[in-house]
Amino acid sequence: MYLAAKKAQNKTDLKSLTKEDLTSYLEGLELASYRSDQVFQWLYQKGASSFDEMTNLSKDLRAKLNELAEVKRISVFSKQESTDGTIKFLFQLDDPNDYKVEAVLIPDFFPDGAANRLTVCVSSQVGCMFGCSFCATGKMGYFRSLTHGEIVDQVQIINELAEERYGKKITNIVYMGMGEPLHNYKAVVESAKIISDPLGIDLSPRRITVSTVGLTKQIKQLADEETGVNLAISLHAADDEKRNKIMPINESLNLEKLEEAVKYYFNKTEKPLTYEYLLFDEFNDTRQDAINLVKIARWVPSKVNIIMYNNVAGVTLKRAREVRLNQFMKILANKDITATVRRSRGDDIDAGCGQLAIREGQEKGKSLAKES
Repeated sequence: MYLAAKKAQNKTDLKSLTKEDLTSYLEGLELASYRSDQVFQWLYQKGASSFDEMTNLSKDLRAKLNELAEVKRISVFSKQESTDGTIKFLFQLDDPNDYKVEAVLIPDFFPDGAANRLTVCVSSQVGCMFGCSFCATGKMGYFRSLTHGEIVDQVQIINELAEERYGKKITNIVYMGMGEPLHNYKAVVESAKIISDPLGIDLSPRRITVSTVGLTKQIKQLADEETGVNLAISLHAADDEKRNKIMPINESLNLEKLEEAVKYYFNKTEKPLTYEYLLFDEFNDTRQDAINLVKIARWVPSKVNIIMYNNVAGVTLKRAREVRLNQFMKILANKDITATVRRSRGDDIDAGCGQLAIREGQEKGKSLAKES
């Protein structure tokens, strides 16, 4: 029994390997190079959770892989569907700590009811280190980062549901679920490569958006590595004083440093970016806030997503009223800033922006937020 358990512990999880490492690993088993493409496709396109499912591999090869390796895969613990069609998934990780994460499928429909855009909001970490005061995930604190395999699993499982229900693949992915994506840089970039691989989900990098609270070093790294994905900045306040109040990261990485990183990113990639701006009633929705936001939006070519906040229990900040939203948008329009309003989705199932969190009986993890 002990030897069997020890042998199982020594197995290589193939989903812990990059595509290049997977190829090297299988070559080390003296397998033909085309076998790595077959295994990769089974893992990330077909969602195999065992070698026995890989039917185009010989029985002898499957037996050999069973002896030396394993395939870890997350599973759906539960899911909830909103009245607007948004579906929130609670995923169980293959983890001794029983960790779970949430991800969301956000469908948009044509007037005839057919599916148009199918966007997946994917998580990159269990909890979040950065402690933004308006975010339920931030209130959890940080427990661990996900592997690239765990990130891709979320997308692959939700894609299966999309194809079954809507007859089409997902169309967009946003790394805006639980966690700070650029705090888990390596796994996030690797997962995006796998998702865009023709043997993976085969989704263009142009349809993948990575969001960050403003980790300047990683923003530059993203530019240097020419990943092809889109960048979104979680801004939420347009001056340092207000941003310090709601986003602890701003005390060390302020707007001046963010401006320098954003300009570096654009000069390297020539890709416009998006600023995400949650509009809070009588906090960041004044005329001066709008004018400050205009200045930021002019750093480089960009657009602004004004997000109508989904209220979170225990947070004093509330969604801006429509009259204040309209005044704010009018100022942006008059200054020729490209801006859209993103309405609340999945509010009735706590699936909206800032609402994802696993609360049941969980202690608080590490956080930049100061204890109140």
